[in-house]
This record gives sequence, structure tokens and C-alpha cells, in this order.
Amino acid sequence: MDLAEGILGVVDAVDIVFWPVAMDFKRHDVEAMADGSILVSMINGAVRSTEQEEMVRMLRRKSQLVIAYGACAHLGGIPGLANQFDREQILKFVYEESPSTQNAEKTYPTLKFQENGRTATLPEMHRLVRTLDQVIPVDYYLPGCPPTPKLLQQALTALLSGAAPPKGAVLAPDIALCEECPRKDTKPADLSFTAFKRPHTSELDPEKCLLTQGFLCMGPATRGGCEAACVQGNMPCSGCFGPTSRVKDQGAKFFSSICSNVVATDEKEIDATLATIPDPVGTFYRYGLAASLLRARMGRQAEA
Repeated sequence: MDLAEGILGVVDAVDIVFWPVAMDFKRHDVEAMADGSILVSMINGAVRSTEQEEMVRMLRRKSQLVIAYGACAHLGGIPGLANQFDREQILKFVYEESPSTQNAEKTYPTLKFQENGRTATLPEMHRLVRTLDQVIPVDYYLPGCPPTPKLLQQALTALLSGAAPPKGAVLAPDIALCEECPRKDTKPADLSFTAFKRPHTSELDPEKCLLTQGFLCMGPATRGGCEAACVQGNMPCSGCFGPTSRVKDQGAKFFSSICSNVVATDEKEIDATLATIPDPVGTFYRYGLAASLLRARMGRQAEA
């Protein structure tokens, strides 16, 4: 839909056979198709439930190509931050402890319920949020939260023309966001941090590099391709395009860069500087915890 009128060219070239949010297709319509009969499935969202896993495995069988569409499918996205907590902790908060919950009986949904001869079922939550390629083979990745219309158009054009890149490619430029940032000329070779600011508590200069101003901008550790949309809106990059091919762990890369530019040398002063980052995991792994080397809170990496 982000293609605006460009979607007309797509529907002229292909038949859309499954698009639940826009057209009235059902799961059984896809199940009835021959394996490999779909040219490409663009799948968005991380995989947390048994229903989601069943759907992506079915679409993998039916499709010649699968594209992980957007940050959640590509990296786990913001839902991946749930990997910091046990499944039971999450359910307890949602059904007992959240400020908006009134549940004196502490009633939880059940996976199967029978009444008057009828059976209702619900999906089960897996213990970890997983990226799409941790569940099924993925051919291409279209990054972003959401992917930009320009990249979507380029990806569809390449697929329809038969000029697709090698499988496994991320369909965005393999450069750091800083390379396309309009403020890159104001970034010094060496940064000096004594504290870190938060955008909602401090004024942002619309002309200067945000890192120079003391804001945590993920641009140095994030793939370009979004044309620095957040920075152009005078907000720091939060990393939704993921790392370039040269970076193994986006959060660790950025944290290492930040620490190497902290002015303090005394341990207590260093701790005081880093304490001005109130949520390190949510900052450095906002979109990529499920795809990172950490993947989850220590002791839970092997759980599924």
C-alpha cells in the first residue's frame, strides 16, 4: 500500500493470492495451492505463537521465494524485547498486574475450551520471539520499520524483471546510515561524551550531528537506505534497518563505539556517564535483540 499508485503496476504484473489485511483470502485458499505455486511471499512480523509458526511454514512450502518484510521479520523488532522476560512473567503482568487490568479471579485464557459440544482453541506462545529466518529459510530481507516505498518499489522491480540479487541479500544499501545523513559534515572525528541526553527532555539543534549533541543516534551501526528519515525529522536514528554486512551484532557495535568515546577514565565517573542511558537494551537492541548474539536474557538463549 505504501507504493500509492505504484501498486497498480504490481497488480498488472502479478496476481495477489493472499493479503489478509486488504483482501478476503482465507488460510484454506492457500493450503489448497500446489507447493511452490506462489512466486514470492512477503512476510512481516516476528514469530511468537504456534499459529504464526504454522502460517510461515505453510507459506514457505507454497512459495518459490520468501522475503522477510520489515524489522520484525528481519530482526525480531520491538516484540523481540520480550525475550528479556519469561513467558510466565509476561502473562502474569498482562492478566494480573497491569494498571488497566481488573481480574480478581486471576482468570487466564486456556488453549482449549469445550462447551455444548463445541471446542474453541487458542494459539500457544513460544518461550522466545524468533526472527523469520530462525524458523524458515528466507531468500531476501527488506529492512525498516516500515520499509520505505522506494526500497519496496526497487525490490518488486528487481523480482519482476528477473534481476534479483544473490539469495540472502538485504535489499538496501550496504552502507552505514551516517553516509547518507545530511548532517554528516558536522560530525567530528572524535566524540566526547560526559552524559547522554534524551530527545523529550532536551532541545535538538536541527543542523548539527545528533551524536555531537550527546543524543544516542544509532546511525554509525545501522544500515542506510531510509534516507535518514528520522534524522530529517530531527530525531535520532533508532536502528530499525539493522546492521550492515560488516557488523555481527548491531547493539554491541554501537555500545562499543559509545564507550570508547566516554571522556571519564575513573570507574565511578564512567558508571555515572553510562547511567544516563536509562534503558540500554531497549536503546541498543530496540529492533534486533532476537537476532543478536545475546538473543535473550542470560540463561534463556537455549529455550524455544
